[in-house]
Amino acid sequence: MTSTGLSLRIWALFERLAIQPVARLFMGLHQSDRHTMYSLLAVAAVLGFLLGRRKTVRFRAGRAFGVWRFPTFQNSGEARVSQLLLSHFGHPNHHLMNHVTVRMDDGTTQIDHILVSRFGVFVIETKDYNGWLFANASDAYWTQVLFRRKSRFQNPLFQNKRHVRAVQGLLDFLSPEAVKPVVVFTGDAVFKTEVPPGVVTIGQLVDCLRRETEVVMSLNRLHLCVGRLETGRLAISRETDVEHAQSLARRRRRIT
Repeated sequence: MTSTGLSLRIWALFERLAIQPVARLFMGLHQSDRHTMYSLLAVAAVLGFLLGRRKTVRFRAGRAFGVWRFPTFQNSGEARVSQLLLSHFGHPNHHLMNHVTVRMDDGTTQIDHILVSRFGVFVIETKDYNGWLFANASDAYWTQVLFRRKSRFQNPLFQNKRHVRAVQGLLDFLSPEAVKPVVVFTGDAVFKTEVPPGVVTIGQLVDCLRRETEVVMSLNRLHLCVGRLETGRLAISRETDVEHAQSLARRRRRIT
C-alpha cells in the first residue's frame, strides 16, 4: 500500500470514529444548547492559547510571576556570558560556576557567574539592557532611556561589591585582592556618559579577563576554591530563588 492510500484510510477511520459522532451530537442540540457549546469552545480556545504562552517564572519581591516553568535559571544575557566564558576559559586553569546563591548574615546574595582561575577569582555581574545608559560610579542608581521612557536600576558596581564580599568570606584563605569584580553589559545599550571603571561590554569581556596574567594560585589551590564555593552555595532550585527574593525584599524595606 502506498503512503497516500494509507493516509486516506487513516483519515476515513478518524472521520468515522470522531468527526461523524460529534457532528451528529451537535446537530441534535437545541439552538440555545448550541450557543452554550460555542461559548465553551471559545473559552477552551482562549485557555489553550494562554497555556501555550506559559512564561518562565520570575521572582520579584518574593512573589512569583508567570508560572509553571523553570528552565535554566539564566536570562539570555547570562546564558550568552556563560557560553562565551566556557568557549575561551577551560580546564585546567579555569572553572566556571553560574547562578551561585550564598547565604550571608543579613540574608542571601545571588551571583551570576564566578570564574575561578589561577589568575584570580572573577565575580561577574551580567546586565542585559538596551537603549541609552547614564551612569556614574558613585551614584546609587543608574538610568536607562528606551524610546523616551526612563527607568532606574541599582548601580551594578554596588551590587557586585556585595557579591565580592560573599565570595571573600567563603575564600578567606585567599588575599582579598585575588577576588576581582567585573560588570558586563550584554545588550545593545550605549553609554551616554563615561563608562565607569570595572564595566565592560560582552565584546570586551574576554580581553578584559585575559589581561589578568599574574598567577595568584596553584592548581591545587584552585581546586580548593572550587570545593569551598560548591560547599558554600545553596542548591539551584525554585526554593532557593524564592528565599533569595524574600531576602532581597526585606533588605529593600530596611533601606527605605
